[in-house]
Parts: sequence; C-alpha cells; structure tokens
Amino acid sequence: MRARLLAALALAWPGFVAVLGGCNRAPPPAPPPPPQVTVALVRRAAVPIVIELPGRTSPYRVAQVRARVDGIVLKRQFIEGSDVKIGQRLYQIDPAPYRAALNNARASVLKAQANLMAQRAQAERYHALIAAQAVSKQDYDNSVSGQGQAVADVASARAMVETAQINLGYTDVTAPITGRVGISAVTEGAYVQASAATLMATIQQIDPIYVDLTQSSVQALALRRDVASGKVRLSGPGQPKVDVLLEDGSVYPIAGQLQFTDITVDQGTGSVTVRAIVENPRHVLLPGMFVRARLTEAVNEDALLVPQIGVTRNPSGQATVLVVGPDKKVQLRTVQVSRTYGTDWVVTGGLAEGEAVIVAGMQKAKPGATVQVTDTMANPAPHTDDGR
Repeated sequence: MRARLLAALALAWPGFVAVLGGCNRAPPPAPPPPPQVTVALVRRAAVPIVIELPGRTSPYRVAQVRARVDGIVLKRQFIEGSDVKIGQRLYQIDPAPYRAALNNARASVLKAQANLMAQRAQAERYHALIAAQAVSKQDYDNSVSGQGQAVADVASARAMVETAQINLGYTDVTAPITGRVGISAVTEGAYVQASAATLMATIQQIDPIYVDLTQSSVQALALRRDVASGKVRLSGPGQPKVDVLLEDGSVYPIAGQLQFTDITVDQGTGSVTVRAIVENPRHVLLPGMFVRARLTEAVNEDALLVPQIGVTRNPSGQATVLVVGPDKKVQLRTVQVSRTYGTDWVVTGGLAEGEAVIVAGMQKAKPGATVQVTDTMANPAPHTDDGR
C-alpha cells in the first residue's frame, strides 16, 4: 500500500521526488588542507674548487747502472728487489787487467822521473859551461829543451796513472743513488763493455714518489679565467694539497704537494702534465701505478648551495627543483648545477639566494598548488671534506 501511495503521489506531483531526494542528501565535504612540506633556503658559501685527475706514479730518481769498463763479471753483491745505499758495491768486474795497467803507468812515472833528473843535471852543467864557452849555444838550448820534455813526460805518466786508477775503480760497480734495485740484467761470467754501455741493473728511488697527472687545457683555461675575473680566489699560501686515490678506490693516507704544472700542451691529447710529490715510506705506491688525485685549486667565495635531496631530474636529464613562492604556491624550476659539495649541489643558475626549495613532501606538492610550510631545514655546519 505504501509503495502504491508513493507512486501515485509521484504521478500527481512531479516535484515530490525532488523534495524527497533533497531531504536525504548529505552536506558537501570540506576541502582538503594544503599539503605540508619542508623547505631549505638557498644559501651562499665559500666552496673549494676540487678537480679529480687521472695519472700515473713515477720514481723520484732513476739510475741505470751501466758498465764503464770492459771485462768479465766476477760477482753480484746484492739481492734483487732489495734496498741499496749510495756507494754500495753491486758488481765486481775482473780487475786484473786494470791493476796491471795501473802498475805499468806507475812504472812509466818512475822512468819519466829518472829521465827528468838526467836532463836537469845536464842542463845545469851546460849552464855553467856556456859562460866559459866550453859548449855551444845550440847544445845548451838542446839540453834545456830536453829538460822541458822530460817534465812533460812525467806529467803525462802521472795522468796515465790517474786514468788507470779510475778504470780500476770502475771494476767495482757501485750504486749511484739510494733506492730499490730491480732485476739484474747480467750474471756472473757475463762480459760487459764500456763502448756498448752494457745495462747491468736499474735503481729507483720511490720515497718520495712523483704522481704525474693529466689535466685538459680547457679546465686550466677556465680556472685561470675565473681567477682573473675575481669569481674565485686561489686557495691560499703554499702549494695545494693533493689527495691520491688508489686503483681499488681507497684513499692513500698521506697527502701530497703540487710541484708544478707543465707549460706545454700535448698536441695529441690537448692536456698538460701536473706533477705532485708524495711521501711513500712504506712503498705502497710503486712506479707505473694508475691513480687518481683530487686537487684543491681555488675557492669560490659566492657559491649557491641547495641540498641534494631537493634536486631531481626530468626525462630530459635536466635538474629541477620545486620552489615555494611568497604566495605559498609551488613553482617547478629548471636549474643548472655544476658539482656536489658534501650533501649539497653547487648551483650555477636558476635559483637565487634565500629562495625556499622543497626537500620533504615533494610527492604531494604539485606545480601551481598551494602548500603549507611546516619546517625549514637548518643550514648545516661548514663542510670539512673536499667534495667532488
């Protein structure tokens, strides 16, 4: 009966259905609150300019031990791969021929000295007789000339003795520098020659050791331009510090010092050589190792920093941030970043100091939407690391 009554009322009064539906409709829901976000303010800071360069190690000193006299090698008096001191004997070349040559040169000195005594005595006699005209002037002149020739013969014989002593000394092959000796190139019984400069061994001093790095001329030019314009300043007095990274990625515990930068650009690679010197007391660094090094070249006094967590990449690979404007609305901003410094990005364009970048709640914040800032990230303490 109730259903029939309602149907009859609906046919007789069409507005009855609308009235009936209006009595049952709920009030509209309240609009959702704006999403809450945390922001960080873009700030300025002094940021060191750190570059990372590839390179190889090279010994501080290298000495190739070569034969300086001919002869047979009698002894090898070192252990391959050991450390040797300057002046330490490495090889013994047969000294017998050179000892005999020295004795012969000494005998020549005695012979020349005896001849000099005879020539001097004759010259003195002729000097006394020439006044009495007992000898001719020609005979006297010949005696004086013979005395002078005898003096020269003594000097020549003494020079031969000195040469023979030097050659005899070369039969004791000694280390010219202090360092680590490598593989012996000759063995006992080998014949070595001075004319061929036979290589016998190589000694390398590896404490300290050089680290030769390669830097592109473009990088060097950009740094000089920034320094000249006042955009950056040099890192301070003294040579820049050099941190060496080993092949396994670990950091060598002793920092090196920059020695010099070559003034010639390699025409094939377009790079210049940067040389650093590093202490190597435990011989961890060996010649020829591939390493990388971080150099703090200068300081950018007015770098803009923004936390890395606030920077994302769009599908094109561009860096973007969400900025909260004065009207609390979100703006999508494309920025230019150069490198990281600690937990921050160094910004070179797209942001200004003091702008608020969203670092938390980015999933709910859409460009153009209004947001509520609930917290502002405090500026961190100055970085103590170099960054990259």
